[in-house]
Amino acid sequence: MYAIIATGGKQYKVAEGDVIRVEKLGVEAGETVTFDQVLAISDNGLKVGADVENASVTATVVENGKGKKVIVYKYKRKTGYHKKNGHRQLYTAVKIEKING
Repeated sequence: MYAIIATGGKQYKVAEGDVIRVEKLGVEAGETVTFDQVLAISDNGLKVGADVENASVTATVVENGKGKKVIVYKYKRKTGYHKKNGHRQLYTAVKIEKING
């Protein structure tokens, strides 16, 4: 059984027991999170639309952290312009406990 959920502007395919990294949720480690925006559920067939209106996915927060550093380098030739910048995206790792639906 799996579900497709939407959070942080992205969609994730999850099953019970999976650990996924999503955009930072602002919840401390050990707390429970409920994802209400379920797009599809598969168990003996695919359910979408009105069939999954009341569905939800319950997860526990494992950790909050920062991803790997990404280097952003801007350069324009012949003008002497170059700019180097780094970015580390914040994330929340969650473990999927139960798919309700």
